Amino acid sequence: MRTVSLLDLATKVAVVALLVLAVVFPDLGGLKGKATTARLVVYPLGELAVPLWWWLYGRRRARRRGEPGFPWTADLLVSLPWLLDTLGNRLNLFDTISWWDDGMHFLNWLLLTSGVLLAWSARGVSRSVVVMCGLAFGMAAALLWELGEYASFVRGSPELQTAYTDTLGDLTLGTLGALVAGLVVSRLAPPAP
Repeated sequence: MRTVSLLDLATKVAVVALLVLAVVFPDLGGLKGKATTARLVVYPLGELAVPLWWWLYGRRRARRRGEPGFPWTADLLVSLPWLLDTLGNRLNLFDTISWWDDGMHFLNWLLLTSGVLLAWSARGVSRSVVVMCGLAFGMAAALLWELGEYASFVRGSPELQTAYTDTLGDLTLGTLGALVAGLVVSRLAPPAP
C-alpha cells in the first residue's frame, strides 16, 4: 500500500506543479486558451474529493465497520484523470494525436468512476446496483465536464464548429468508460448476500 500512497501523492503534486507552470509560462504549450485558471482551481479540488470525504465522513464509517484505513487506491484512481488530462494538454497530445481525446474520455471516466465506486459504494449491495451507480455517476460527471468545457473555452474557440459531434462522442466514450468501471468494480466487490 505504501507504493500506491506514494504514487497518489506524486500524482497530486505533479498536477499542481504542471498547472502552476501553465499559468506562469502559458506559451510552453497545450493549455493556452483552454481555461488554465479554471483548471488551476477545479483540478486540485477534484484531487481533494476523496481526502475531504475521508476526513469528514469516511474514517468514522471505516472504524465502525472494521475496514482498513485511507482508501489510497480509490484516491489514486480519482487523481489520475486530472494528471492525464493536464499532461496530455501540456504535451499538446490532444491537438496532435487524432485519437487522444477519445482515448482520454474513455480511460479517464473508467479511472474516475472506478475510484468513486471503490471509495463511496456501499458494501454488500448487488452487482447490478454497483454498475448502475457507476453509470449514473459517470454520465453525470461526463455531462458536467462537457458543460464546463463549453462554458470555459469552447464557445469562443475555433473548436465550436465541430463541438456538437465531438461532445456527443465524448459523452458516449465517457459513458462506456463508466460502464466498464462499474462492471469491473462490481466483479471485484463482494456480492450482496
